[in-house]
Amino acid sequence: MIKLKNSYEIARIRDASEILVETLKELIKITAPGQTTKELEKTAKNILEKRGAKPSFLNYMGFPSALCTSINQEVIHGIPNNRKLKEGDIISIDLGVELSGYFSDCTVTLPIGKVSEEARRLLKVTEECLYRGISVAYLGNRIHDISRAIYQHAKKHGYGIVRQFCGHGVGFSQHEDPQIPNYIGSGPNPRIKKGMVLAIEPMINLGTDDVKILDDGWTVETSDGKLSAHFEHTIAIFEDYTEILTKFDSMESIFTGCEKNENKASVKK
Repeated sequence: MIKLKNSYEIARIRDASEILVETLKELIKITAPGQTTKELEKTAKNILEKRGAKPSFLNYMGFPSALCTSINQEVIHGIPNNRKLKEGDIISIDLGVELSGYFSDCTVTLPIGKVSEEARRLLKVTEECLYRGISVAYLGNRIHDISRAIYQHAKKHGYGIVRQFCGHGVGFSQHEDPQIPNYIGSGPNPRIKKGMVLAIEPMINLGTDDVKILDDGWTVETSDGKLSAHFEHTIAIFEDYTEILTKFDSMESIFTGCEKNENKASVKK
């Protein structure tokens, strides 16, 4: 069942989103060669505790950490540890925040120092996929319009699209209906309605679509060992516009940079 949110409830999800963005900004500042993902998690926990919020991933379905930190060929659900980041790596930092019973979700993939051209290109195109998906996420369209926009842009560049995991509703809990695949499938295709709050999250691979789950039971890797990137925003659907709740004040200073697509409903940034 898709749970629509009223203006008060969206305002509370926006509050959770603002704390999430504040936390990600601080993590981005310290993400550099020599840093460990365990240190990133410690920083995130400290910030959230000071703001009276909770990391919603921690203990969710048994997940052992507050952050998902996935490096290079790791797609999602990487568990923070003592591994040190090194020059040329890429890392996705996925964070969920709960504030007084309301949830938000956001992911960025970052270059560590100077990265290869193929890594830089993958990050750029994956971020573009996110905004192309958002650009068609407006009242009256359907969920598969989001999927199609993401899929077509990724495939145009010859990239693999993860199929086993997808975007989702969010707000009253960490994961809600509807599911939002990043590929064109035959599953449920509900109309996008006012009050929907969605987490759109393309997971794009340099090579194959295929992934595998490691022995820890959580970390997902590309089957061919090639790089993967992941970007995500929480958005809310209004009557005449779509709002990115996890927006940054200056996207270009944090992300890899791409042309943003305005949708017919006038995306509010």
